[in-house]
Amino acid sequence: MNCLIVDDNKLARTAMKQLASHVNHLHVSGECSSAMEAYNLLQKEKIDVLLLDIEMPGMSGLELTRNLGKKRPVIIFTTVKKEYAVEAFELNVADYLIKPVHPARFIQAIEKAKEICDSNNRELQVSDTEFVFIRDTGILKRIRTDDILFLEAMGDYVKLHTSQKFHAIHTTLKALEEKLPASRFMRVHRSYIVAMDKIETIEDGTILIQQHAIPVADAYRTALNNKLNLL
Repeated sequence: MNCLIVDDNKLARTAMKQLASHVNHLHVSGECSSAMEAYNLLQKEKIDVLLLDIEMPGMSGLELTRNLGKKRPVIIFTTVKKEYAVEAFELNVADYLIKPVHPARFIQAIEKAKEICDSNNRELQVSDTEFVFIRDTGILKRIRTDDILFLEAMGDYVKLHTSQKFHAIHTTLKALEEKLPASRFMRVHRSYIVAMDKIETIEDGTILIQQHAIPVADAYRTALNNKLNLL
């Protein structure tokens, strides 16, 4: 896992690097002395785990977490203050470490972060045998890619529709778009991705797939027309 250390105290960053150096599957990709510096770096680099101080000049660690939104690394707070714990866990962070951090406690937090990363990576995986795996009520279920009709964003969930039923996945449409094969699936609306080979008709900006009417947004219409095998 790639790790980023964010702390305005240089000695604290050094201590975290030393702790991280004893964990085989943890690689320190960099360090930042401010939350704003970390925010800018996270827009460009893929980081799996954020070791994040809370009280820093300018933007705090809590503010950085809110600004990163849902598309963020797994976050472990590292701080000398205990009073932020409730607020921190309301932001769904992985753990909350009090400095100075004991090595055993650090390893425990990293293992928890690894479990979260592994779970996120398994949420939807496209395999070489053209199956997808989705997490449904804590169980990984295998679904044939050929059986997927379309995907529909519904708040914090995405509904994956097949001919028989739909499955609700706690993720974003963008995350699934990046994992599904682009040759077979296409976003046609900010809330919909369709299986190209399941399209039956397109009329007046609406796609029909097995009695399901799916809108095509103007922003995607040209790309859709270019991808269709028009005669």
